[in-house]
Amino acid sequence: MSHSTVPRSRAEADDRTSGTPPAPDGAGAARRSRKKATTGKLSLRLRLRRDRALILMTLPAILLILVFTYLPVLGNIVAFQDYDPYVSDNGIVSMLHSPWVGLENFQQIFADSAFWNAVQNTLVLFFLQLVLFFPVPILLALLINSVVRPRVRAVAQAVLYLPHFFSWVLVIAVFQQLFGGAGVLSQLLRRHGYDGLDIMTDPSTFKFLVTAEGVWKDAGWGIIIFLAALASVSPDLYEAAAMDGAGRRRRMWHVTLPALRPVIALLLVLRVGDALTVGFEQILLQRDAVGPGAAEVLDTFVWWNGVRNQDFGYAAAAGLIKGVVSLALVLAANKVAHLMGEQGVYKK
Repeated sequence: MSHSTVPRSRAEADDRTSGTPPAPDGAGAARRSRKKATTGKLSLRLRLRRDRALILMTLPAILLILVFTYLPVLGNIVAFQDYDPYVSDNGIVSMLHSPWVGLENFQQIFADSAFWNAVQNTLVLFFLQLVLFFPVPILLALLINSVVRPRVRAVAQAVLYLPHFFSWVLVIAVFQQLFGGAGVLSQLLRRHGYDGLDIMTDPSTFKFLVTAEGVWKDAGWGIIIFLAALASVSPDLYEAAAMDGAGRRRRMWHVTLPALRPVIALLLVLRVGDALTVGFEQILLQRDAVGPGAAEVLDTFVWWNGVRNQDFGYAAAAGLIKGVVSLALVLAANKVAHLMGEQGVYKK
């Protein structure tokens, strides 16, 4: 066999054995590029087959979300009915046989002074917690991050995170022992000739008390989130800032806070969306001590009218109003985050 008849590659040999002429180098490159382009556009059937293991892993979580989150949304039809749960043992049958009242429940709510009092208390608590509670985890995370010794840092983080595991019953009991009428603070004042204080039953200070309880219980959880964000900051940035003559405050302002800004924006959006939910269990446990005038919020208003007074349609209407307003607040806050250049809950 002459040298000119020897195949130059295995692919060319295959082409010769199959009877097809070898493709030029340019045609082969074009064919390979088309093959790569087509492999990136898989059909839905191929993608499902490729990702079937991941789909099966996420299927239980999706079912739980559907059953416990989205299916109960259909129960909001009760807000437009004079719902009577005793018509049948089956809740769906009760909804089908309850009389339709349209917007009557909403008209009664907007004319109810107790509802507007609950809205006012909810908004006041939200602004207090946003101003007094939200910055505390950030400041504590910056303080712990500045500690040089790892053991001291770990102990401080554990001590601050421990109250997060306490129930609200235990948290309120601790505050009762400290600030109640027979608490430590009141007894200390009486020993020095002053009148005792009972902050736990004072309606004028109740909102500050609730905020202080929330700070003591949940600040540790926020510290972990911000410390995780600080751990992703490269030490080279701090070294470069120090070489440029930046002190500790300058490094914190120009390196640390910009690294925390996306996390702060995300948590702020979520906090605004949760504005009308200011702690149902916490406030319900202390509602009778200060009275509904100071402690009634939207969640306790829905519970009192729905569970205690058995007016399910009225309570469902109040809950539906709260849900719609909360959704609008999330979308508005996320839009503000986009205008500030942050991602927020989702990208543009």
